[in-house]
Amino acid sequence: MTEILSNLGVNPTFYSLFVNLKIGEINLETGLLWLAISMIISIIGGAIGGMLLAGKDIGYQLSAMLGSLLGPAGVIPVVTVGLVFLKYHII
Repeated sequence: MTEILSNLGVNPTFYSLFVNLKIGEINLETGLLWLAISMIISIIGGAIGGMLLAGKDIGYQLSAMLGSLLGPAGVIPVVTVGLVFLKYHII
């Protein structure tokens, strides 16, 4: 993958980000990327969960909106603590 990116003339910043993701290095950039990916997935999961739990009672749009707002509330701290544990090999 590194040969493909270097032959395509990719920006060195993105090149180092892809290399760090490939080797599993956790630094500020990769940690923020993983946090953003987990937030997107938790928003989608919260919306689906809200629709399944309270869709008939308060309406599907309102329950999806509330679920997507409250879904990341539990995910963001857990992912942040998990990334810190992985970075410093605490566990």
